[in-house]
Amino acid sequence: MRLLVVEDQKDLNDIIVRKLKREGYAVDRCFDGNTALDYINSADYDGILLDILLPGVTGLGVLSEMRGRGNSTPVLLLTALGDVEDRVAGLDAGADDYLVKPFDFEELLARIRSITRRGGAHASSIMEHKGITIDTASHSVRRAGEELELTAKEYNILLYLMHNIGRVISRDNLSSHVWNYDYDGGSNVIDVYVHHLRKKLENSGDGRKFDRVIETIKGTGYIIR
Repeated sequence: MRLLVVEDQKDLNDIIVRKLKREGYAVDRCFDGNTALDYINSADYDGILLDILLPGVTGLGVLSEMRGRGNSTPVLLLTALGDVEDRVAGLDAGADDYLVKPFDFEELLARIRSITRRGGAHASSIMEHKGITIDTASHSVRRAGEELELTAKEYNILLYLMHNIGRVISRDNLSSHVWNYDYDGGSNVIDVYVHHLRKKLENSGDGRKFDRVIETIKGTGYIIR
């Protein structure tokens, strides 16, 4: 899952980005509203953490421009403005949620999970399909009751495909949601990750074999039907 962090306080930006990456998110970041709009117009994000008091275009200005262009990416406002009027203004501008600084990081994670679920078709933290269960709250995956040990990239590939059941996902689309702008690999890197993910999904610890879930559409990408 790919996030954009827009926060002008460098120390806080550093802390948020470092902790989100530790949780397995792909993260891009910037420090002002004008750059944020450049990022938002250049990439697809699963969620945006947006400070209100930004240099240049304000957070509310960024949000208004996004929604005016029909961009419905979930947005969590980060604000030191705790007054009811300010919170209402943010929600009226199209924010999905807000968090008043200072905040607890566990609450930030919970709110990110909430807005990204809200932006898709899943209202709970549990996703199930073909014997696979994903708990987005604990980042755990099970198949037929057996917990699987996935890397952060494998988990995010599976999560994105599960969010798009029935849709063919191209390698470019997959890379844009699982990697950030620092990614310089090719489609073969994605193929390697999918290969390892398949092995973990199809082979249990006690020797059982399971049906293939992730199908390859030759020349295009992958699909979970």
